[in-house]
Amino acid sequence: MGGKKKLSLKQIERSQDKKDAEDKEKKKKEKAGPKERKASSVVAPDFKSDKTIGELKKMHVLTPYAVATRFNIRISAAKDMLNQLHENGTIKYVSGNHNIKIYSVD
Repeated sequence: MGGKKKLSLKQIERSQDKKDAEDKEKKKKEKAGPKERKASSVVAPDFKSDKTIGELKKMHVLTPYAVATRFNIRISAAKDMLNQLHENGTIKYVSGNHNIKIYSVD
C-alpha cells in the first residue's frame, strides 16, 4: 500500500549530478583506451660487446628482470645471457635459488 516515496527536487538534482559525473569518468576511460605494450625481443644483445658490459657495470645488482627491462628482452633470454656471462667469468654469482639468481659485476 505504501509504495515508493517521491523524491524531492533537491534529491533528484543530486542523483542527476552523480550520474553526470559517472558519465564523464566513463568517457575519460574510453578515450584513454588500453595501453600499448612493446613486444620484447627474443634475441639478446651481443653480451661480449663493450657497450653491453658497460651498461651492466652501471647496474648495482644484476637480476633477470632488471636486465630484461634494461635491454628490452624477454626474461628467459636475460637468464641465458647472465648464465653465459657467469660462465665466462665476466660477472659473479652472489645468491639466489632455483627461481631467481642474483649476480654482480666484478
